[in-house]
Amino acid sequence: MALRAHRDFGVGFLVLVLSCLVVGQAEGQRDERLWKEAQRLHQEAIVVDARVNVLSHIVDEGIDLGERVSGGQVDIPRMKEGGVDAQFFAIGFPSRVADHGDVMRRALEMVDALYQQIERHPESLELATSAADIRRVARQDKIAVLLGLEDGKVIQGSLGVLRTFYRLGIRYMALPLRGDAALSDDGPVDDGEGLSEFERQVVLEMNRLGMLVDVSELPDKVFFEVLATTKAPVVASHTAARALTHIPQNLSDDMLRAIASNGGIVMVNFDASYIDQNRVDAIRMRDRIFQPALAELRTRYAGDPEGFERAREILFAAFELPKTPLAKLIDHIDHMVKVAGIDHVGLASGFDGREALPEGLKDCSDLPRITYELLRRGYRDADVKKILGENFLRVMTRVEDVAREMRRSELARRGGTL
Repeated sequence: MALRAHRDFGVGFLVLVLSCLVVGQAEGQRDERLWKEAQRLHQEAIVVDARVNVLSHIVDEGIDLGERVSGGQVDIPRMKEGGVDAQFFAIGFPSRVADHGDVMRRALEMVDALYQQIERHPESLELATSAADIRRVARQDKIAVLLGLEDGKVIQGSLGVLRTFYRLGIRYMALPLRGDAALSDDGPVDDGEGLSEFERQVVLEMNRLGMLVDVSELPDKVFFEVLATTKAPVVASHTAARALTHIPQNLSDDMLRAIASNGGIVMVNFDASYIDQNRVDAIRMRDRIFQPALAELRTRYAGDPEGFERAREILFAAFELPKTPLAKLIDHIDHMVKVAGIDHVGLASGFDGREALPEGLKDCSDLPRITYELLRRGYRDADVKKILGENFLRVMTRVEDVAREMRRSELARRGGTL
């Protein structure tokens, strides 16, 4: 009896192994007919990426977007290969800069760096400040360049500074005074505080200007209060589904439904730490294992945050994290479409940040692979185009319409006309 059970287990195990090999082989094979269809559809679509992090590299390393950057993920040659029509360049800072540095100077340097790139490459890049600009620039076979501000601390409590950044081209901004949630935190973000009165003013002024309110990584309570305050659709510029990867930066199903009711859009972050629960669990295990060593490094590098970062990277290199398959990213898109609806999902790569990316997405030239995977899962052409960019353009257009309506009402109250 024991021998038979052992034999049956061995046969079953062999069948399982062979099945896995067959499935793995099938998944690794590309349907060339479908791939050609994906390439055609990708070129037809207006592709909008809501977030790349290359500006800091341009400022600090003198990168020129016109050249294929060794080790980089975003430049003009790659964007053209990836069919990118509109690219948001994020203005963000490491925590040490956001907390202690001159954030306004840094932000302005990043804006200037992007403007210089546009001046150097007018044949390929053009600043866009509206949905109509994006469509016009795409028809000219150029890349529409836009700016997003990931840390509203930059406005330093001034609506005048907010308006100035809008004039410089900023078209989405995260709210002031909200830091990133810790990845090791198992639960939703809730600091016990709601939306401040100044933040309410910021939301309404952004509505009036036509700037998208970014609700990424807000405390849950603040998130819902923003949605109760805003008069225009919102954007979550980089997030994923909390139901699949339980970290506080991601959105719960209730939050996804709330954005859909608001008419807004959720831009799916490619970062493996947002879309892969296995990786999150491994990171938490790594942090527990290395906690004593990290404490020692903090003491050794007190007052030297850059030295601490380098030492931590060397320490963590000894712990190999699991790879994230591209299917994980598509799973998050699927879930968001199921919960929020096909009209409320878009893409935000995060290329050229420190994030680990899914296998098969080494840089922005690989974006057509997402189109292929969506088609492979049965998405219709029109729905793929919505995810690639049409959803974002709809939201941006509506935000602009709300701004015009608010300004018209404001002028009417004053006895003027728009």
